[in-house]
Amino acid sequence: MNTAALSPPTGESALGVSFERVWSTSGIQFAFLCIVAYLVYGHQPEVGASASALAAFYHGERTRILVAAVFSGMAVLYILWFGAALRTALATAGQEGWGAAATAASATLGALFLLLISVSAMLAYSIAGSDNAALVSGLNDFEWAVTVLTSFPRAMLIMAGTFGLWRAGLLSNALFGAGVGAIVLVLLGGTTWMSGGFWAPDGAYSRFLSPLIGLVWVLVASGALLAHRPGARTGW
Repeated sequence: MNTAALSPPTGESALGVSFERVWSTSGIQFAFLCIVAYLVYGHQPEVGASASALAAFYHGERTRILVAAVFSGMAVLYILWFGAALRTALATAGQEGWGAAATAASATLGALFLLLISVSAMLAYSIAGSDNAALVSGLNDFEWAVTVLTSFPRAMLIMAGTFGLWRAGLLSNALFGAGVGAIVLVLLGGTTWMSGGFWAPDGAYSRFLSPLIGLVWVLVASGALLAHRPGARTGW
């Protein structure tokens, strides 16, 4: 029997190894793009901001917002690839259920991110310059509300990855405990509905701490995927 016909060409095997590494680092690239997008985007007006503040941001900073939309859109691509890489690693380790949950969570999170990007880009591109202050204010507040609601798919993604990687033996007990803590802290972000202050939709917890916890977890999970990366799979 000619086994050479059953073996992939050397170039194809090397390409598979290359893709395997790219998808394993997608979480790191996601975190990097999120930071860049945030720095370019700037400080979004708070809930109930004045018409002048909204116009100064969405109309006055139009170019920055649209550039940030490009980086944010790329970040969405990488969070979807991160979910796919996580699902593949978990399925290979016999944790298909947690892998499926990771896929669903990353897809839902990506959809909400795209919604936020779309609303912000529409405001900057044309709506903010239409002198419809009520609409601009309503959409700005809508963005903050959706930001709070992203806490739930973010917590689901962390839960699927933490429990799946731990049960697969790819995560230490200490990191598992930290992951469980991250789940709770991110879920708490879904309760930030105070009218003002630290626990408001535009407060420090929802704006900074909860997203930062999620980014740190993505980096940790990416490290686990890279540390236990097998040889190239035919699925890539």
